Amino acid sequence: MHGKVVLITGGAKRVGAASARLLHAAGANLMIHYRNSATEARALQDELNAIRENSVALIQADLLDIGGLPALVKQTVVTFGGLDVLLNNASSFYPTPVGSIEEKDWIDLMGSNLKAPLFLSQAAAPELKKRRGCIINITDIHADRPMKSYVVYSIAKAGLVGLTKSLARELAPEVRVNGIAPGPIMWPEDDANFDEVSRQRIISHTMLKRAGDPHDIALAVRFFAMDTYFVTGQILAVDGGRSAKL
Repeated sequence: MHGKVVLITGGAKRVGAASARLLHAAGANLMIHYRNSATEARALQDELNAIRENSVALIQADLLDIGGLPALVKQTVVTFGGLDVLLNNASSFYPTPVGSIEEKDWIDLMGSNLKAPLFLSQAAAPELKKRRGCIINITDIHADRPMKSYVVYSIAKAGLVGLTKSLARELAPEVRVNGIAPGPIMWPEDDANFDEVSRQRIISHTMLKRAGDPHDIALAVRFFAMDTYFVTGQILAVDGGRSAKL
């Protein structure tokens, strides 16, 4: 990854930050996008630039503003000279049980999980083609088997799986497009659906009998970014065997 350029959406925390650290350690230069997590983004930038000067830049944007997405790509190219990897990681996640779904939920969840990855990938495609790069989408194991009460989120992630495979066909042979489907990695904050009893029940259904952590997803990101030059259109479940037991 030495000298490669990676644009990470939602890169300030959790899976995004873990992926940033691992790709940076492999030699990549990073453009880290954030929306509201300015403090975390700046701390991560300072941490990584202390290791390798001027190797990490930040960009703030609302991904629901589709007209602003090409600017993320443009700023990345202006800063680092090109783009090799787009990691579509940013995501909204919250329950929308039938009977309580509002249009704003649809706009937010479909926007962050499906619409933004589509239009950002479209904007990035010309630059990625120049360098035979790749797109990595963070999907979800529940794209295939929807989670109760998470109707809109599950629909959006199912759409992202379809988008991954469609883009793989559209952008081949110059650009590889793959997805990673996390299982129980980091529990949502302030969500009553994931109390301790629920967490232990979910873990009991994984073959490895434990929750994962963001580093597990970051390893898969690095795998697709560095070591899979003959793989495209695939979804890799990183879930401790959870999807095999659903």
